[in-house]
Amino acid sequence: MIVSRRERWLGHALLILLMAVTVVPFVSLFVTALHQPGTYPSGLAWPETPYWSNFVDAFQAADMWALLWSSFLIELGVVPAALLIATLAGFSLGHLRPPGHRWIFLGFVLGLTLPFQAIIVPLYYQMRDLQLLNTRWAIILPLLGLYMPFAVMWMRAHFVTMPPDLSEAARIDGANTWNLFTRVHVPLSRPALSSLGILMFLWTWNQFLLAVVLVDDPKNRTMAGALGAFQGQWGTDIPLLCAGSLLILTPTLIVFLAFQRQFVSALMQGALKG
Repeated sequence: MIVSRRERWLGHALLILLMAVTVVPFVSLFVTALHQPGTYPSGLAWPETPYWSNFVDAFQAADMWALLWSSFLIELGVVPAALLIATLAGFSLGHLRPPGHRWIFLGFVLGLTLPFQAIIVPLYYQMRDLQLLNTRWAIILPLLGLYMPFAVMWMRAHFVTMPPDLSEAARIDGANTWNLFTRVHVPLSRPALSSLGILMFLWTWNQFLLAVVLVDDPKNRTMAGALGAFQGQWGTDIPLLCAGSLLILTPTLIVFLAFQRQFVSALMQGALKG
């Protein structure tokens, strides 16, 4: 397919525009965080005296070490368990295809249409009845259920495209279903698993609504959820609030930049298979 010079320039201009729309808010947040505490900066003017100490003050004021530990525990409770369940279910629906697998798959599809905000009130009462309010389990358990429709569909889409010849050859060599899953299909699923793991890590880290509604103690929330308490305490200090927001965003940016090649390659692999 031959692309004209005009189409190429239009494509580049569109990419530059999208990059500007994405980068400018972060630049504005960063510049504002360097202004004198207690002031109300406007625009993107670089301060005469950058207050780099705002990041240290925000880190100490928000007790970031405790928030990092809480977020790590929540991630540890959500991501590995969600990957395991989604991989097992995706392998079953996409490769083994038991009786009724189409109806089960339809149930997961319907789960994607369920508005998240519509179930927050029932979740609150359910967590209250289970005596899990104000604990990290009040975030971990709902997130596992909320991630399952997308995660199972993601892994099913991967296993559907696996060549049946691999399974037939493994069964001829004497492999049972469990060996087929662990020794053949899981090693070949690493790109899909890594990209799904990155997505769930980012979604869990940035989880705000569940953390605010179901957990009162900011030290038991995710870092994004603790931003609500930080904003209530330092909402009038705009530079300090911007510094705290950047500190909360930094781990997700590091993870995405570190694994962006694996993430893009998994998406491209899925597109080529489709």
